[in-house]
Amino acid sequence: MICKHPGLRPRNVTATQEEKDLLLTAATDHMRLWILFCSDLAIRSGTAALISPQNYDAQRGLLHFSTKLGEKLTLPVTAEITTMLQTCDLHDPTPFVRQLHRATLAKEGRGHELTTKATYPHTLGTAFIRLRRKLGITRKLTPHDFRRTTAVKLYEQTGDARDVQALLGHRTLASTIWYLDHDLRPVKRSILELVKSPAWRKEESA
Repeated sequence: MICKHPGLRPRNVTATQEEKDLLLTAATDHMRLWILFCSDLAIRSGTAALISPQNYDAQRGLLHFSTKLGEKLTLPVTAEITTMLQTCDLHDPTPFVRQLHRATLAKEGRGHELTTKATYPHTLGTAFIRLRRKLGITRKLTPHDFRRTTAVKLYEQTGDARDVQALLGHRTLASTIWYLDHDLRPVKRSILELVKSPAWRKEESA
């Protein structure tokens, strides 16, 4: 009976600054960098786990990578991310997040606990859930929710959906509008009153 499936809308969830600060303060180095990739740069969590020195232009402070749908994206790194990347080995092809995780486990004498590359993104997700629960954050936040949070905040600052599209690496503006969902420009009461005015009705009938 349905001619065309409308598609699934993305999660309409954003994180508060308090939740983000709690997680970043308590997170280990590798988890902190992963969250920053997802929040500061609005990178998808799976892609963020794979960002490596091959994607990083240290001199210009830029990341070059492909999105989930194969789109090429270039983003400037924030000062906080730059500081963390400076602690990594830029000659090692291992993803940055994994490098930091490996270093932490080595210091603790637990190097054998590092999971395989294939299961690593899933392992990060599980660790994020444990951290969230440990901090008493009852909402079921995911790292991907930080991506949407940044998109919404950027739109609030610029009012330009094209800026958000560029950040998210969406192929079409329609995908970006879905991401923003109900966070689009609010309707002003003055506009509604104008619509009711005699001048408006006269203009409409002309």
